[in-house]
Amino acid sequence: MTDLLTIGAVSRRSGVATSALRYYEERGLISSERAPSGHRRFHRAVLRRIAFIVFAQRIGLTLEEIGAELARLPPDRVPTGDDWSRLSCTWHTRIDEQIAELERLQAGLTDCIGCGCLSLDRCKLVNPGDCEAERGPGPTRWVQDAPGC
Repeated sequence: MTDLLTIGAVSRRSGVATSALRYYEERGLISSERAPSGHRRFHRAVLRRIAFIVFAQRIGLTLEEIGAELARLPPDRVPTGDDWSRLSCTWHTRIDEQIAELERLQAGLTDCIGCGCLSLDRCKLVNPGDCEAERGPGPTRWVQDAPGC
């Protein structure tokens, strides 16, 4: 069994579309070799990098942040579990913040978001005098995380 995989095989194994794989390669997040025919061939280890990229995106990292994280991996060997662990250890705070935000949104579903009056003048309890409109468009209490007026 060869250590090199076609882009189709990588796509099937990773669950990532071939167009996304080409884009990741263009951004320098993954790399391939060219076969004599000109087709891309990827080393099997790229599957770990792709899994890392997918997971990091789900956490909310941008591709720029992911690229910076991947640049910290050793260039001369396949990354170990310890290498991956070092990269992800700083994500706990970010995940905790996202959990707290989701819990806050869940608690507000029936109050503010369900009502839909965050910047309308009809809410005498949460938004008296339509003072939220001064803070800008949209659900400012949620996106700006600031107390009401």
